[in-house]
Formats: sequence, structure tokens, C-alpha cells
Amino acid sequence: MERAAARIDFDAVRVNCARLAAELSGGTELCAVVKADGYGHGADGCAEAALAGGATRLAVATAAEAEQIGRRLQQVPLLTMGALTAEEVDTAISAGSELAVWREDFRRLIADRARAHGHPARLHVKYDSGMGRLGNRDAQEVLDLVRACAEDPDVELAGVWTHFATADEPDSSYFDEQLSRFDEVATAVKAEHPDVTVHAANSAAVLRDKRSHYDMARCGVAIYGLDPFQRDPAEQGLRPALSLRSHVADVKRFPAGASAGYGRKWKAAVDTWVGVVPLGYGDGVRRALSNNAEVLVGGRRHPLVGTVSMDNITIDLGPETEVEPGDEAVLIGSQGEETILAEEMAARLETINYEVTCAISARVPRRSA
Repeated sequence: MERAAARIDFDAVRVNCARLAAELSGGTELCAVVKADGYGHGADGCAEAALAGGATRLAVATAAEAEQIGRRLQQVPLLTMGALTAEEVDTAISAGSELAVWREDFRRLIADRARAHGHPARLHVKYDSGMGRLGNRDAQEVLDLVRACAEDPDVELAGVWTHFATADEPDSSYFDEQLSRFDEVATAVKAEHPDVTVHAANSAAVLRDKRSHYDMARCGVAIYGLDPFQRDPAEQGLRPALSLRSHVADVKRFPAGASAGYGRKWKAAVDTWVGVVPLGYGDGVRRALSNNAEVLVGGRRHPLVGTVSMDNITIDLGPETEVEPGDEAVLIGSQGEETILAEEMAARLETINYEVTCAISARVPRRSA
């Protein structure tokens, strides 16, 4: 018995990637995004499962992630999408990763470091079509940067890309505005460089609009069986890959009025049984779930009561119970006929499913389901 474990169904990752690959327009490659330790699922295992499911490329956010993935999967095209320091540029180039660029001074820095490494660096020029984060907002400057990449022998022009701000909001017209802006740039780049990889779609865009597919789609959340629209993954034909499981460490009788947890935020309304489950916010179970969640034990939902502490939570088992110490407790996943989705936990927290799985801390081991 383990105190807690995140059980990862790598076959679900494979199946989800196959489903997404089938959704893509003809010739569009699937790039599996495995940043943030595979959105909390374990980057190495998920990368291999994604490739088995039809992904042909991988993407990460940081140089350290590129180093981890590049060392294991040297033959797979890899893109580091985030901002890098000069030292991190060296790390990413050594890992064999392609890099994102949006400023001329950064392009020159990469060219200098690539020359020192003895081979050109492959670059993806980022156009900020409306996300308002990394990327260049000026379309002409983007095209100038594309030409500079194509003309410099120390770098290679590999791609041009953007990222959508509202693809996961079905009623948002801003998605169409961004797509229109990017399409003008992409068309101009393709006219001069027909072999460049154009990419824009995230998981939500892939499922929303085939116009966004271009040459490559970067899917993150959906490959893990999480719904990019924050509803039910089954609606999109996706299978959740992660479950968060622990066990009941103790069961005790509470008379009416007895309290559980810091601050006495919950008191038993009647005589009842309370179970103690040994995981808490130190494991990623957010404190905002205090008196605001349910846990599966014995195939039934039981309310999480009292304040979530660093290492323990308490659950109300009711006036009569057959639960015993050692019984499995499920915070995310299925037990019997009941299921608690990451989307449900996210809704209780007023956040998104990505944050729920990414928040599961390193002290929770990831195990193959």
C-alpha cells in the first residue's frame, strides 16, 4: 500500500493521440506537448505513448525539459517553445531542440551560439496574433525575421507559428480574428518558403476548426484525456489518463459537534464516522477544496470535510459505514460505477483541468496504471 499515487494509463495517452491524429487534416503532423512533466502525468512515459499513438513531434517549454526529452528520444523532432537565457540556448541546442524566436537580437544570439556548437540551429518564428504574450505583434517584422532566418547560414528557418487565446471558448469570435491575422502571415511565408512548417492549433483548435490545422498541430491537454472545453472528455472521444489514489488511514467515531481539521471549519451535525486520508496540499490537493469536494471510497462519494492540511484530509463516511482502514480512496478517477473527473475538481476550484493535474506534487509517485 502506498500513501498516495498518481496512476497513469499510458494506453489512454496512445489512444487519445490516435483519436487526435485522425481528426487532423491530411498531411498535418501531430506534435505532442509534454511540458510541465507531461501536464503532471510524467513526460517520459507520455512522450513514448504519444509517439506510439501517431505523434511525430514533441514540444516542451524549457531548456531543462528539452534536455530531458532530447536525451531519451534523440531522433524525434523537438521544439522548445519558451523564452530562454543565453545559457539555456546552449542547453537546448545541445539537446537537439528547435527553438522559438521573435526578436532579431535573440535570433543573432542563437546564431552565435549555434556557430559555437558547429551546426545551425533550427528556428520557429512566433507571431503574436493576439495572445499578448511571447511573439512579435508586427506582421512585417515577423516576415523580416523569417527572411533573416532563411538568409543566415548559422540558423535554419524551420517554422512560423502562433497561439490562440480563446480557442477553448466556442462562442468567441476572437479566435477567428487571430486565425485571419495569422493566415495572412502564413500565406506570405509559404509563398517564399514552401517547406516551412506552419502551426497554430492547440487541442481546442484542433477539435474546433480544421482551418487551424496547417502543417502541424500542437496538442497538450487533450492527449492526456482532459477536455480542452472543461466539460466531459467523453464528449470529445477522449479517455482520462490520470487517477489520484490514496487510502483510508484511520476511521473514527465523531459525536455530534466534534470538529475535524485546522480552524474547526466543519463540525459533525449528527453522530457520524470520519475517515482520514493521508494526502493534502503538499501533494497538490488544494486547500480551497476544504468542505468543497468528494472522495470515492467503496464505490460511493463521500464529502471532504474540514480544512485540507498539508498531509491529510478528512471525509464524512456517514452515521453507518463499512469502510475500514486500508480501503482505497480516489480523489480523481473511477471506482465502481462512480467517477470524479479532473474537470469536476477544477470547477469546484474555479480553475481549469490543466492546473489540477499540474499541481499534483513531486512527492506523489507516478505509477503505470
